[in-house]
Amino acid sequence: MSLIIMLRSLRAWKRLSTRMGFEPTRAEHNGLAVHRLNHSATSSGVATLSRSNCSSSPVLNLGLKMVDSQYYLPNDIGISALDCGEAFRLLSPREQMYAHYLSRAAWYGGLAVLLQTSPESANIFVLLQRMFRRQTPAQLEQVATAAGVSPEEYQAFLVYAAGLYANMGNYKSFGDTKFIPNLPKDKLKAVVWASQAFQEQPSETEALWDSCSCLLYSLEDKQKQLGLGDKGITTYFSGNCGLEDAELAQKFLDSQNLSAYNTRLFKRENGGKACYEVRLASAVQKDCAMDGEGESHCGSFNYDDKEFTVKRGDYAPLMEKVSYYLEQAQAHAANENQKRMLEEYRRSFTFGSVDAHKEGSRYWIKDKGPIVESYIGFIESYRDPFGSRGEFEGFVAVVNKAMSERFAKLVSSAEVLLPELPWPRDFEKDTFLKPDFTSLDVVTFAGSGIPAGINIPNYDDIRQSEGFKNVSLGNVLAVAYATQKDKLTFLEEEDKDVYIKWKGPSFEVQVGLHELLGHGSGKLFVQDDKGKFNFDQGKVSNPETGELVSSWYRGSETWDSKFSTIASSYEECRAECVGLYLCLKKEVLSIFGHEGQDAEEVVYINWLNMVRAGLLGLEFYTPESKSWRQAHMQARYVILRVLLEAGEGLVGLEEVTGQDGKPDARITLDRSKIHTVGKTAIHRFLCKLQVCKSTADVDGGRALYEGYSAVGDGGSHNFLRLRETVLLRKEARKMFVQANTKVNGDSVDLIEYEGSAAGLIRSFTERFQDEAEQLEADLLELNKRDAPCWCH
Repeated sequence: MSLIIMLRSLRAWKRLSTRMGFEPTRAEHNGLAVHRLNHSATSSGVATLSRSNCSSSPVLNLGLKMVDSQYYLPNDIGISALDCGEAFRLLSPREQMYAHYLSRAAWYGGLAVLLQTSPESANIFVLLQRMFRRQTPAQLEQVATAAGVSPEEYQAFLVYAAGLYANMGNYKSFGDTKFIPNLPKDKLKAVVWASQAFQEQPSETEALWDSCSCLLYSLEDKQKQLGLGDKGITTYFSGNCGLEDAELAQKFLDSQNLSAYNTRLFKRENGGKACYEVRLASAVQKDCAMDGEGESHCGSFNYDDKEFTVKRGDYAPLMEKVSYYLEQAQAHAANENQKRMLEEYRRSFTFGSVDAHKEGSRYWIKDKGPIVESYIGFIESYRDPFGSRGEFEGFVAVVNKAMSERFAKLVSSAEVLLPELPWPRDFEKDTFLKPDFTSLDVVTFAGSGIPAGINIPNYDDIRQSEGFKNVSLGNVLAVAYATQKDKLTFLEEEDKDVYIKWKGPSFEVQVGLHELLGHGSGKLFVQDDKGKFNFDQGKVSNPETGELVSSWYRGSETWDSKFSTIASSYEECRAECVGLYLCLKKEVLSIFGHEGQDAEEVVYINWLNMVRAGLLGLEFYTPESKSWRQAHMQARYVILRVLLEAGEGLVGLEEVTGQDGKPDARITLDRSKIHTVGKTAIHRFLCKLQVCKSTADVDGGRALYEGYSAVGDGGSHNFLRLRETVLLRKEARKMFVQANTKVNGDSVDLIEYEGSAAGLIRSFTERFQDEAEQLEADLLELNKRDAPCWCH
């Protein structure tokens, strides 16, 4: 029986029985600064979400109080169309079909991010979809204006809706802070009530509004950012879980050789005893072993005197759609590796098996140089507060052959460049497995955001012994790094022109080095379940202490499970340092076509961009909880601290008064000292990072990394005060409008949209229009099922 037929029969049975971040670009904040929030005019509505958030608080009763601009998106935020037209039209009909069905799988799976982000995200999404399916943004504006909504307020509504779609939830994908509509609540309600959706279904629309409107606007302290326990909001864990529960669950998962990537954790009390449900993302909802599955991990277990139950069915209707479209894509695969890859992915999303996804990833690595590149699954763990669970993402892209040739040359030089890194040979992988490294034009990237480059898979055992792939997303870089001189912050005037000229080329070099030789380098010392070591424990010594290595990874322990909450940022920092260190090599710059003075300019701007990014990173630090909300920006702040500590005038950072009379800052870099003072500082720090990572020295690694991550008001720089300056002049991250694909007979049409909030909204409403009502019902049902889990 085919998987899809089996899934349909299971679904019928069920009815009968009951998804490298880049630096943002600046936008002036001309949005509405004052919110007159009406938090009392709500009806009983659908009791799917906690109503406690409607209670009065100093934050909610803002009156005329100004809302911190970090919690809304400015009306003039940058929104750009992601151009893939030429690349897509150069594909053969078979390749276009392959790209189309992979894109459909990615988009449907990407909706799971709504459920991974916040309790209210899915309901807000459905409310917006129902409004914009019936009226275009222009049509809705006419009735909104008649209802007393100003043009500025309506634009703020469109920007909010676009932001919800672009981030797949109401928390920023880059920084994890909540964003709320930049118009009064009563005005947003007026838009909803004036809409055709309300006119046609008043009771249903009002119930949907009531189910999410309080949380939609709430800025209670815990709801300002994502986090675990009292530190923020998460739907990876039930509301009664804390760090100790996450740690216990990780130990349980390790004992079962079960990955956390596609799981969520739900805790309940039974007779005073803690019981935990580990829920796997899968189309199948029955927990017994199924035909074609192999070994099932489902069942009940006693661990540390606690009851654990492993169950299936998280995001079931979405995973069913993913599996269906992957099956359709198989018919258009270019080779056997692609077919087997997709078959294993289908097994993974059908049964909730990370092992099957790993097997699919092995075939993906073997699929060298495809014209259409893709990857899909629960991939990056940045937004899990514990750092182990993956957010769903899926991308489909077309190879840019000209740019890929440069990356191929870098891959060919890797074995010469790796020994240049500042750790002993024993700390490097035994064999460098040459990966694919391609520049891609993205056709589809579904999830909470679009990175500049990717190094995957993230499975340590595969990366260490079988390989990986690197991709640079060329059309993303082209849009994301367009910079206007008058919007550049914190630089000296004489640096701005050279920065604008060389930022793109320098970042291309940094992405290449970061992904290939950053994430692709370094060895983990492991003792497997049989007691076998992958290093000579009697000879290998720690270069920091001179003593034999005394710690390592054991059994099923991984980098993520050991270093947990700091793992993502620590690894991004290590990769960024590799990029800074190796960009000093002339042969590297030559690969990218930079010689002589041009090469020196690339080095200077690469380093200057990094220290500036370190300052900008302060936006993503929360003083109240002393926590960071974005892995890459924390990493760049750490590097800034390291280079400031190096002294000798390498980096200058001073607080000044801007031309507008408001606090400002200036950061400078002495280019004559990059190759000496700078190189030495990065050499020492990078070696320490790698040694702690290789030896599983969690205590040493935490002390090192958290020390540099600290943000205080003492010492030579008051970083807490500088943070206020950064927030005052902060930058809004661009949003991307992506095209849709549609089968038209034997061919595929590419449907493109304008780069605006309205264009982004239309792209999403048309993306799911064929099965909109069923999809929306599924999302509401999934959200309703788990609603009680967040009320703690």
